[in-house]
Formats: sequence, structure tokens, C-alpha cells
Amino acid sequence: MKLGVFAVLFGQKPLEEALDYIAEKGLEAVEIGTGGYPGNAHCKPEELLADESKLKAFKHAFDSRGLTISALSCHGNPLHPQKAIAKQFHDDFIRTLELAEKLEVPVVNGFSGCPGDHEDAKYPNWPVAPWPNDFQEILDWQWTNKVIPYWTETGKFASDRGVKIALELHGGFSVHTPGTLLRLREAAGEVIGANLDPSHMWWQGIDPVQAVQILGRENAIHHFHAKDTSIDPINVNKHGITDMQSYSLMLDRAWQFRTVGYGHDMKTWADIISALRLVGYDYVVSIEHEDGLMSVNEGFTKAVENLQQILIKEPLGDMWWV
Repeated sequence: MKLGVFAVLFGQKPLEEALDYIAEKGLEAVEIGTGGYPGNAHCKPEELLADESKLKAFKHAFDSRGLTISALSCHGNPLHPQKAIAKQFHDDFIRTLELAEKLEVPVVNGFSGCPGDHEDAKYPNWPVAPWPNDFQEILDWQWTNKVIPYWTETGKFASDRGVKIALELHGGFSVHTPGTLLRLREAAGEVIGANLDPSHMWWQGIDPVQAVQILGRENAIHHFHAKDTSIDPINVNKHGITDMQSYSLMLDRAWQFRTVGYGHDMKTWADIISALRLVGYDYVVSIEHEDGLMSVNEGFTKAVENLQQILIKEPLGDMWWV
């Protein structure tokens, strides 16, 4: 496995300065934002696709520092019921797939998106209960008419270019659990997999080790994010796991994102890393920093230090004791 980072947290730095800092920390891989919610501070796909010299210079910035690009990330909602919004997210994602082919980056990360509840809806509708039955009808309509058709078509576009799509299992979107990811994968093909982030499993009450096992047995983990979550034992009983309060209200929230090791101990993280190795995932563990109690530098540095202790890097050898 290689240790990497989702570089959008260094968006205030020029690309080469950010890459110098990442390389100095001993990392081997970088995940780059190309649009959608995380933005494209370090990578403008439209510019790189239009200019071969800029494309080569961009790639050289990584190669010259011994860094690989683990994934291009374009997290948006291409299923948004407002067509202009959906088109922007879709266009950004398609350009990202085209750029991944040019750069020989094997994975593009994103969100599945969430449609509205009918053709003329204005806002997304995320059903979270099976009753009243209206919610089941909405869910069936969304998957039949929007989710499966869109990702079947987009998956073929990616597959034709030798690129895999890794959807992040995230609340608020149609694909948010191992089960919903596998449902889409069965319909749209194996080009669709997970960008598995334990932090979003924990707040939904899902054990990340089991999520790794469920998805890994189907070879459905295309990328992995390293981010933690802490659950407040009192506030969760007040607000529930679908706490709608702003992330900034940390004292009263049911749960909050933390840097690796500050929501769950390192034995838990070692179990996750071991589970990844067990199911054959030997790609990048990409640090994502969204800890409201730590600066970018401190949160990132602590995540690096903690993960370096437990990451399994060397190839498997023979079981000499068998």
C-alpha cells in the first residue's frame, strides 16, 4: 500500500509548493481535485486537455518528486433535478474522465448524486425510511429513471477509456452504503466501485471493517480515504445520526469528523488496514482532512504519523511456517 493525501486541503498553495510539502512528509501518492464541491485549485481539466505542453508539465510536477496521482476527484451531483446544475457537475466529471485517460490515472472519484422526487423537482430528495410508502415509490423512481441509467452510460464512457469510477459512500446521496454501491454495480457494471471512507461508515452505524469485507469480496473497492469520526454519546441520543446541524456547531453535534486516530484508536485503524490487505486491496490510502479541532498542518501531520505506524507496505511473501 502507498500513503497519499487528497490535496484539496492545500488548495491555498500553488501546486508545486503543495507537492514539495507532501513529498517532504514522505508520502508517495496524491489525489487531485478537478471540480465539483472540492473545486479545482490545482487542476483545470479544460486547460490541460486543450494544451499538450501544459499536460506534460502537470505530469512532470508529480513524476519529478517521485509522486503518483492516485485518483482525480470530481465530487458533485450530476443527478441534481435542476438541469443547469446537473449539467455543470456532469460536464466536469466527463472532462475529468477524459483527463484521467490522458494522464494514465486509473481512478476517478465522485459522488453518485441524488435526484429529486419527480421530473420537475427543484431539489434533491434523499429517502431514509421505508414508510410511509411514498418514500419507497420515490426511491424506486429515482433508481429506475435516474441513478441506474446515468451511471450505466457514464460507466461505459469510463470503461472505454480504461478508467474506473470510485463513488464515495456519503449520506445525502443515492449510493451511501455498501449495499447501495453493490446494487448500482450489479446494474451498471464492475467499472463502478467504492471510494471507501470509514468516517461515513461510522456515523451511519456501519463497521468499516465489515464494509471492507463486504465490498472487498466483490473486488469493489477502487480507492480508499483515511478520515475518522467521533460520536458524542450524549448528543447522538438528542439529535440522532442524521444530525442536520452545521458542522461548525461541534459542541452540540451528534458526531464530527476527526483526523485519523482521534475518533477511533490505532488498533481499530490497524484492523481496517489489515482487512484491506485481506481482501486484496493494495492501492493508496489517501488522507482526507476535515477535522474542525485541528489546523490543516497539524491534522494532516498527525494522520501521516499515525498511518505510517500501521500501513502494510511490503509485498506478501511466502508463508514459510505453513
